[in-house]
Amino acid sequence: EEFLQENFDGRVMSIADLQKYQQLTPERGPQDLIRSLATGAPNHPPLYYIMVRFWVQLFGNSVAITRSLSAIISLLAFPCLYWLCLELFTVYWVGWVAIALVAISPFHIIYAQEAREYSLWIVTTLLSSAALLRAMRRQTLGSWAIYTISLVLGFYTFLFAVLVAIGQGIYIFVLEKFSWTKTLKAYLLASLAAVILYFPWIVAVIANWQMLNMTTSWTTEEIPISSLIAAWGSNVSRLFIDLGLEPNSGSSYVISLATFILVIYAIYFLCRQTPRRVWLLIVGLIAVTPVVLILPDIISGGQRSASARYFVPCYLGIQLAVAYLLASQLRGTQQKRIWHGITALVLTSGVVSCAISAQAQVWWNKAVGADNPQIAQIINQTSEPLIITNLDSTNPANIIALSYLLDPQTKFQLVIDPNMPQIPAKFSNIFLFNP
Repeated sequence: EEFLQENFDGRVMSIADLQKYQQLTPERGPQDLIRSLATGAPNHPPLYYIMVRFWVQLFGNSVAITRSLSAIISLLAFPCLYWLCLELFTVYWVGWVAIALVAISPFHIIYAQEAREYSLWIVTTLLSSAALLRAMRRQTLGSWAIYTISLVLGFYTFLFAVLVAIGQGIYIFVLEKFSWTKTLKAYLLASLAAVILYFPWIVAVIANWQMLNMTTSWTTEEIPISSLIAAWGSNVSRLFIDLGLEPNSGSSYVISLATFILVIYAIYFLCRQTPRRVWLLIVGLIAVTPVVLILPDIISGGQRSASARYFVPCYLGIQLAVAYLLASQLRGTQQKRIWHGITALVLTSGVVSCAISAQAQVWWNKAVGADNPQIAQIINQTSEPLIITNLDSTNPANIIALSYLLDPQTKFQLVIDPNMPQIPAKFSNIFLFNP
C-alpha cells in the first residue's frame, strides 16, 4: 500500500528507489508490518512475514537469504510427515516412503524456494493433523493444547488453513457419530480456543474486506472450462512429475491421466485396507479444498481452482495415499516386481523433473513474471533506458521483481491512468511495460 501511494506519481525513479521497500528500516517494527498486511494484504496473515523479517534482520537482506528461510522451513515437513504417518498407520515404513515422495516432489521443491508462506502452510497442515490424532489418542489437556497451538499457527500462516480445520472437524464428528462424547467436547474446546486466538485477524479481514476482494479479484476472472480441467490435471501430476510441459499439450494430458489413475487407485486401496479412523482423515484432506474451490469456478466462473498453491492440503492427502499404496505393495508378496517398477518410475520422474526445473530461469509457478528474463535481456542491451508502466496493467510486485534483473542505470516512471507521464528529454530508449 505504501509502495502504491508513494511511487505511482509520474516521478522518474531508480532501481534503488523501488527496492528500498524490501529493505528493513530501524524505525519500522513488527507492528508496522502487521498493520501493513492487515490493511493492504489481509489475504496474507502475518506469521511467515514476521519470521522473514527477523530472519533477514539476523542474516541479511539478499534474495537468497530471504528464500533460504522457506527452504529451511520446508525441512520441518519431514518430521511432521513421519509423525503423522506413525499416528495414522502405526508402522514406520509408510512414513519413510512418504518422506521419499515429498523429498523429490517437483511441487514441494518449487515452493520450498518461494519467499512466500506456502512451505510453512505445508508444515502446519501436517503438524495439526498429527497433533489431532495424538490428542484423540492420549486425551490429555496438554495434547489438546498442542493441537490448539498448531491450529493457530496454521490460521496465522494462510487463510485457507480454515479449510484444513473444517476437514478435521468433519473427521471428528463422523468418527464420534455426532454424539456428545469426551473427544468431541475436547475438540470443540480446542477449536474454540484457536478461533478466539485468531479473532484479531478475523477482525482485520472483515474490516478490510474491500481490499481483500481487490487483491484477489483475479480469481473471479473466467477462463474456459477446458483450461481449468487441464490445470487440475497438470497440478496433480506435478506432485510426481513436472517436465515443463504446457497443460494443454497432448503429452501433458497423457501424464495427467496416468497420474489420475494412480491417485484414484491409491485412494481406493487406502479405503479398502485401512480402518475408517485412518482413511477418513486423509480423504478429508483431499476432498474439502477441491469442493470449496472447484464448485464456485464451475457454477459462477473463475479460476480459483487453477492455482496449485491453494491445494496444499489436498496434495498432502494424495501423497499420503500414494505412499501407503506403494509401501504396502512393496512389502506384499503378490506382484512385487511390478510395484518395484512403479515405485522406481515415480521416484525417477521426481528426480528428473527437479533436475530439469533447476536449469530453468523461470518455471510455471512464476506466471506473473514469466517473461521478465527476456524483457530484462532486451532492456539491458540499451543505454539509459526508461520503463513506463501504469497501475491498472501491472502487478506492483512484478515491477520490483523485474528490477533485480536490470542494469543499475535503468529508470522507472510509474503512473496512474488517466495521468500522462512527462518524459524527460534525456531518455531515448523508452519501454512500455505491460501497456
